[in-house]
Amino acid sequence: MTRTLLVTGGAGFIGGNFVRDAIADGHRVINLDALTYAGNLANLADVERLPGYRFVHGDVCDAALLRQLLVDEAIDCIVHCAAESHVDRSILGPAAFVHTNVHGSFVLLEAAREAWGRDAGGKRFLHVSTDEVFGSLDPEEPAFREDTPYRPNSPYSASKAGSDHLARAYFHTFGLPVLVTHCSNNYGPYQFPEKLIPLTILHALRGDPLPVYGDGQHVRDWLYVEDHCAALDCVLSRGRPGDTYNIGGGNQWPNLRIVERICDRLDARLPAARPRRELIRFVDDRPGHDRRYAMDTGKIERELGWGPRHRFDTGLDATIDWYVANRRWCEQVQSGLYREYLATQYEARLQA
Repeated sequence: MTRTLLVTGGAGFIGGNFVRDAIADGHRVINLDALTYAGNLANLADVERLPGYRFVHGDVCDAALLRQLLVDEAIDCIVHCAAESHVDRSILGPAAFVHTNVHGSFVLLEAAREAWGRDAGGKRFLHVSTDEVFGSLDPEEPAFREDTPYRPNSPYSASKAGSDHLARAYFHTFGLPVLVTHCSNNYGPYQFPEKLIPLTILHALRGDPLPVYGDGQHVRDWLYVEDHCAALDCVLSRGRPGDTYNIGGGNQWPNLRIVERICDRLDARLPAARPRRELIRFVDDRPGHDRRYAMDTGKIERELGWGPRHRFDTGLDATIDWYVANRRWCEQVQSGLYREYLATQYEARLQA
């Protein structure tokens, strides 16, 4: 079934990959993105001239623009990916996270309620969230389920928890056909290099120090972005409004092991003067650093038939190959502002 989708944050990492897949599936896509530091139209250069695609430069907090788009473009589905998403940045400046993630979600929900009314028919509002709203797991604790109590520990995760609660409330109070997904850590092509995997790849290629927080034993469940986008499509097409769905890759690895694997794979592809593991530097841990995340994906597997297709080794190899082959993209996104952020976030820790 062909739909008209409004994708917020569609010039970002997850949003951009989803936009590309949706167009390939024959859907019409309106991409709304404010083009902040992590939004990049180069991510979608291969689809920008296709007839089923339109880019709109705008803010998810712009109520008038949202109302106009929902009516004029006859939007069937909203896929809400727009968010400030980096924990480290939320510690440096929480206000932007509350503004975009909480207030922006509220404005979008209100616009959808006004445009669709109580009889929304086959319309869908997919709110894309994170496993971080559930807090931190001890090594022996079971994985997060959809009914795990919320325990956010960073300004980022607290802002996403707030937006989740708003989405749930708009379903129960106003009958808005909202679905919520919680994903684990994504990786893959086009990810902004502030995140662990692309940051490590690019630093290792340049021979720069590889910062690792604390003892490096913080565990994450890694999800290849193509698998995440396939799961979002399943939820959008077959999920039950009012429900939440966990999406994970089934790949739990400590951060240090991830960094070591990237070093070893780059050494095999592009040998350096010395093993890249020697670039690893342990730095002071960040405040409130969650120890472990893990996702129980039984619900989406049973009810919607989704499961990850990519093994971590093959996904990591494909990701490394993409960054090696796309050095120009990497150079373009690493602006002066990005370099200032790296200096603020890591330089003092590396010199300590």
